[in-house]
Amino acid sequence: MSDNQLRLVWIYPDLLSTYGDQGNALVVERRARQRGLDVARLDVRSDQPIPTSGDIYLIGGGEDRPQRLAAERLRRDGHLYQAVNNGAIVFAVCAGYQILGHEFVNDLGQREPGLGLLDVTTTRGEGERCVGDVLGDIDPRLGLPPLTGFENHQGVTHLGPTARPLARVTLGKGNGTGDGTEGAYNDTVFGTYMHGPVLARNPLIADLLLKLALDVNALPPIDDHWYEALRSERIAAAQQPA
Repeated sequence: MSDNQLRLVWIYPDLLSTYGDQGNALVVERRARQRGLDVARLDVRSDQPIPTSGDIYLIGGGEDRPQRLAAERLRRDGHLYQAVNNGAIVFAVCAGYQILGHEFVNDLGQREPGLGLLDVTTTRGEGERCVGDVLGDIDPRLGLPPLTGFENHQGVTHLGPTARPLARVTLGKGNGTGDGTEGAYNDTVFGTYMHGPVLARNPLIADLLLKLALDVNALPPIDDHWYEALRSERIAAAQQPA
């Protein structure tokens, strides 16, 4: 953490905040402040440089053309690479997840280079969109309860040898490859297709990001009543027969 202050960076809200994913930034900021942490949140628009001194970087979902523009500007800016090399944590959703990989298919039907921060490659699915509630078991190495979220994507994301699946789905499509995987991560970079926003529905993932940024094994407890109520309601709804 920099200068005893947690620096939270929300990347390109003008391009990548279509599905309410800015709620992820609100959740991380709130859970940090509940623990008495000094938080500086910076929302960086696409015409502004990405700071390299952040501790946690969040990227949301978006439609195809804004996704291409975001990828172009992030490649040209280059500062997110530097931040990751400095040890920063990155958490990205849907279009942002695809951008973190090696390449994806853009709105022109062309292969668009990603940032290569995750060992994943995204192609365009030939069948129906992956839409609906998702439940899954998060990689046990992360020590987190089951995943709940909502997916809405056409992309099919294939994991390379250095990327670990974030979760294994018990309901829903996840990465869309048919192998039951959802999302991907390495030591400091995480990607998922889950909306919801995902950190409101899975607050302990937000806590994991905080622990990694702070380099601690545990955080002081806080009142999770409302988060758990939301989780329980959404999990129960997803398990209802169609």
